[in-house]
Amino acid sequence: MPTVAVYDIANQQVGDIELNENIFGVEVNAGLLHQAVVMQLASQRLGNHATKTRGMVRGGGRKPWKQKGTGRARSGSTRSPIWVGGGTVFGPSPRSYSFSMPRKQRRLALKCALSDKVANGELVVLDSIDFAAPKTKAVVEMLNKFDADKKALIITADYAENVDKSSRNIPGVKTINTIGLNVFDILNADKLFITKDAVARIEEVYA
Repeated sequence: MPTVAVYDIANQQVGDIELNENIFGVEVNAGLLHQAVVMQLASQRLGNHATKTRGMVRGGGRKPWKQKGTGRARSGSTRSPIWVGGGTVFGPSPRSYSFSMPRKQRRLALKCALSDKVANGELVVLDSIDFAAPKTKAVVEMLNKFDADKKALIITADYAENVDKSSRNIPGVKTINTIGLNVFDILNADKLFITKDAVARIEEVYA
């Protein structure tokens, strides 16, 4: 089982913890991670782009000129796709880009993402994290202690209102709880901060 140190928010080691090898020590499957990220991003697409066909464009009810005798090509509507101001042929219409993966694959992808952070030394286990009141400066000081000056993800066991409000104004920093755990946020972060309670909750759910 991988063993990592446990720190307080001041970057002082207060102990260590053994992580479940079946969650934090699995072999990383890059292809599976890619599929999980694509699935997550695809489900966030609105898919509300649309164009009007000739039946939707305003006007065009009158035949521009008579069928025969003008010497011009026959035409039935000024809203034909070949006319300026006409409809669009085969244009995009509202659709859903989402697709699903089997449950076992989704769970394995999450384990691969966590294992990748452990293997690269980008996972920091915190004894606990909480603030008496929302204060952005407190999170900034914590990140500076760990030299996490870029993208960081903070994972708590349950929703921590003060932690969430303290970090939401910092570019690149995001706070989630174990319910919202996802592959994209984990891989997108350069440093992953997770509390001991969150580790226990993850091992309880995904073991």
